[in-house]
Amino acid sequence: MEKKNLRIVFMGTPDFAVGSLQRLVENGYNVVAVVTQPDKPVGRHASVLRPSPVKEYALAHGLPVLQPLKMKDEHFLEQLRSYDADLQVVVAFRMLPEVVWAMPRFGTFNVHAALLPDYRGAAPINWAVINGETLTGVTTFFLDHDIDTGRIIAQRQFPIPDDADVEYVYDALMQLGAQLCTDTVDLLLSTDGDVPSQPQQDSDAHHAAPKIFKETCAIDFSLTAKRIYDFVRGLSPVPGAWCLLTPCDANAPAQVLKVYKTAKTGESSVGVEVGTLKAENRRLFVATVDEWLEIVELQPAGKKRMAARDYLNGFQHPEHFLLK
Repeated sequence: MEKKNLRIVFMGTPDFAVGSLQRLVENGYNVVAVVTQPDKPVGRHASVLRPSPVKEYALAHGLPVLQPLKMKDEHFLEQLRSYDADLQVVVAFRMLPEVVWAMPRFGTFNVHAALLPDYRGAAPINWAVINGETLTGVTTFFLDHDIDTGRIIAQRQFPIPDDADVEYVYDALMQLGAQLCTDTVDLLLSTDGDVPSQPQQDSDAHHAAPKIFKETCAIDFSLTAKRIYDFVRGLSPVPGAWCLLTPCDANAPAQVLKVYKTAKTGESSVGVEVGTLKAENRRLFVATVDEWLEIVELQPAGKKRMAARDYLNGFQHPEHFLLK
């Protein structure tokens, strides 16, 4: 079978998934339909519906779009069957029931932004950077009953630079995942669906990658400078690490401060209260459990993201405040 004859249904929602869909479309693969999440209500009164990036790309290229509320809805299943797909490709979507992933004769494979079985879950890129990993990558695997546990088809590695934030790694893995996506489709074509795959090896040593919430993003200044440095870049620019700028005067209110970029100094802060601030030569520093950490970029509540040197123009006496 040639790639133009292999009927593919693509499933995905965010920008990360667009990379793979675009690679398939632009390289002549036969994407017959796209499945994505329902439009998301946005705005002050949730009165505006925003389509997903995948839906926007699909409509711009004349691809049919399905947006089921429930994956077991019988009307949706009838629609999906009508496309008579040979293969389903899933990138950053949702957990699928067996009635969906077992439908095509070549099965359903997922492109996951980690080297499985490490970093199973919703936020593998963030957690790899947060944990200070120096190596990550992408994996294609066949879906089965449990999330991110199916048989591995192929993997590609990607080294994480020490100064990279999650946006840099996200963009790199989106492109690497797109290439691995088409490579995996080619493998399935060349083997008539009988592509070699390997079971994942479970181990307690593997990291999880759960969904990230607002409370997940709170900075703990009692950690080492290295761990805070990795934590901040693992959440930058989205959703952004945050802390409370707290006056030493207990009667004054604390303010939320987002931190987007820090720098390690190597200067000991042992003996200094954790969270203590100091300013030197228009640079802002905070005491951690072991070293002073420089805050390079931040965002005060109600203002735009800015360099710390600009923030210091209007921030008097930082020594009167703690970060908590």
